[in-house]
Amino acid sequence: MTETAHRRQVLFGLTVDAVTMAETVALADHALQTRQRLQIGVVNAAKVVKLKADGFLRESLLTCDLLLADGQSVVWASRLLGRDLPARVAGIDLFEELLALADRKGYRVYLLGARPEVLAAVERVVADRFPGATVAGSRDGYFAPTEADDVAAEIRSSGADMLFLGMTTPAKEIFLGTYGDGLGVPVLHGVGGSFDVMAGVTRRAPERWQASGMEWAYRVLQEPRRLWRRYLVTNSAFLLLLLGERLHRRPPYRPTPH
Repeated sequence: MTETAHRRQVLFGLTVDAVTMAETVALADHALQTRQRLQIGVVNAAKVVKLKADGFLRESLLTCDLLLADGQSVVWASRLLGRDLPARVAGIDLFEELLALADRKGYRVYLLGARPEVLAAVERVVADRFPGATVAGSRDGYFAPTEADDVAAEIRSSGADMLFLGMTTPAKEIFLGTYGDGLGVPVLHGVGGSFDVMAGVTRRAPERWQASGMEWAYRVLQEPRRLWRRYLVTNSAFLLLLLGERLHRRPPYRPTPH
């Protein structure tokens, strides 16, 4: 990715880009016009906690060309630490903004991930809401590790301008870390569970819940038995990490240029 004028802030050992949604879309459009790789990563409270014990996840985030604050908690943490990020850039919102860009400019997109029926529903939504965008290809996320080379080859031959990975962490990071450089796709964005939301399988929290940083609580209310313990543990661990960051004010991490 070419050098940009926007600021970057060091949080939890990661260099997070201090950009708005509009700036992010502009960077993506520039990458598409110049055919330069822009691998977009996102970070939230859960990922901050995971990366402390997962070296591969940490390295995959450090090698992203653009790392965004997907969680409101990360934005609040940045302000508490005096390393302000302008706003949350939610992965699902960016997914839709990039599809809108593809709609306006006729870009080709590849959809990778989710169950076959969910993927089919997402393709229908894209065709209906973003008719100017071309789905260059798609593949569900249920393939064996031995099939990954073939999936990468299929993406490479599709001529896609953007790749969206509707896969969980760390599956999408592993795939991009292994194949991202050789896919020939300028814009790569791991969108996690956004395919399920777009397909109507999962309900997203109302905007007031999102703005208040309580989207996680809305998810717990939807699936209390499965999620309450996970969020209790994750949120507690994140607060402890934030306290440690606040007390020790770690020196900035200097990632290897890429």
